Amino acid sequence: MSQPENKHRPVRYKEFASSLIHAAGISRDKHTGAVTLPIYFSSTFRQAQPAEFENWEYIRSGNPTRDAIEELIAELEGGITGLAFSSGMAALHAICGLFKQGERIIIGTSVYGGTFRLLDRVMSNFGITYTQVDTQDLSAVEAAISPDVAAIFVESPTNPLLTTCNLREIAKITQKHGIISVADNTFMTPYLQKPLKLGFDIVVHSASKYLGGHSDLLAGLIAVKNKEIGEKLAYLQNATGAVLAPFDCFLLQRGIKTLAVRMDRHIENATAVAEFLSQNPQVAKIYYPGLPSSPDYETNRLQAKSAGAMLSFELRAGANLRAFFSALEMITLAESLGGVETLICHPAKMTHAAIPPEIRQKTGISDNLIRLSVGIEDKKDILADLERAISAAFDA
Repeated sequence: MSQPENKHRPVRYKEFASSLIHAAGISRDKHTGAVTLPIYFSSTFRQAQPAEFENWEYIRSGNPTRDAIEELIAELEGGITGLAFSSGMAALHAICGLFKQGERIIIGTSVYGGTFRLLDRVMSNFGITYTQVDTQDLSAVEAAISPDVAAIFVESPTNPLLTTCNLREIAKITQKHGIISVADNTFMTPYLQKPLKLGFDIVVHSASKYLGGHSDLLAGLIAVKNKEIGEKLAYLQNATGAVLAPFDCFLLQRGIKTLAVRMDRHIENATAVAEFLSQNPQVAKIYYPGLPSSPDYETNRLQAKSAGAMLSFELRAGANLRAFFSALEMITLAESLGGVETLICHPAKMTHAAIPPEIRQKTGISDNLIRLSVGIEDKKDILADLERAISAAFDA
């Protein structure tokens, strides 16, 4: 059964930070008036007669707690329908379900390893193919479009090289050719960037990251501005069943309420880290669109509120990466990102290991690349930990 369309209402608050707390769906429980939305664990709901029910039937098709988080992400992204999945990859898999055998998807040259794996190893079994294109090159994007292309999928900034593409212009290209545009907004969140407002059809999030914000849940969210696409995705969500459980919905809406204050601190710290790394003689390259020296600075400035809190860098030749990672004391070597703690990873061996080495090298994901998710600790401690680790990398 198709999921009922979210009963979306206009934003009542002028400022985004207020909407995070008081938006439709999560500000209070319409049944009890509870300020914090309860967790509805029930997996099934009473029917007056067979197939006669007011709102909910079965938890896979809908649940009050999940409906609230779906309504919330639709409102925050400026869409009309939101959908909550058991993971970001489950959300991406549902989006792939929109396409048919023989159709092709254009993706960026730098994408998350899990996205590449889904298309390269899974969807290829169903006759859905992909082409990697430099999405910063609008002429290359246009040239890659042929009758079999059904969609363009972009990350901006990309994972892990933090390159940005012109979302407005890519949206215009997709509208011109009548194909679907999909943007992964995980790194930026709707607090910093709203692809639907820039012309995209679908926005997807690994909500385990900044939206949840505390490294304690697994979730994926989708927001769309087109009713027909929303209905198709709702059908796929119900048919395949990778829905977000009520307790995780509760954790997610609780995390979203503090998104603004967390992101402000994340960004303050990331800016300090980027400036520190850019001045350190042992750092060969830094990838962060918030630096005026970055080639992505102007594009990011025109479409986003900030550059976010993700950055990557490479140490100069001769660095001992094992010594670098071993010397870290507060910063945690781990996959994922967007939590309150600062996390660091080695993409070639961790998040992007699914991408063949020759493709990684071709797209700039070198074996020396280090990715950093800057947390909300005191920036003095973050900088001290990085300085100590960099020194260790060259003393070993």
